[in-house]
Amino acid sequence: MYLIVVKFKTKPEWTDRWLDLVDDFTKATRAEPGNLWFEWSRSVEDPSEFVLVEAFTDDGAEPHVSSDHFAKAMKELPQALESTPKIVSRQVEGDGWGEMGEMKVEG
Repeated sequence: MYLIVVKFKTKPEWTDRWLDLVDDFTKATRAEPGNLWFEWSRSVEDPSEFVLVEAFTDDGAEPHVSSDHFAKAMKELPQALESTPKIVSRQVEGDGWGEMGEMKVEG
């Protein structure tokens, strides 16, 4: 699977509208057959920084970056950003989330 984490630093005037701006892109990506998850979070230290954690099957990442909604997002999103997003993208073993080995919650 491909595991990707991207940090987006928004301009002040776009921070509160960021999730609206990426809504169509998010929905379209989540509907892709090769998408495992596509989850947005907001930094607790910097409210203008959004973190995207996404995963794709081994053959799902290439169709994602070749999609029309990806191309549209790459044209639309820069207007709302202060800087080029930072990314970590790796192919890793597995096909989803597993339980944390160091901690067990009994319930």
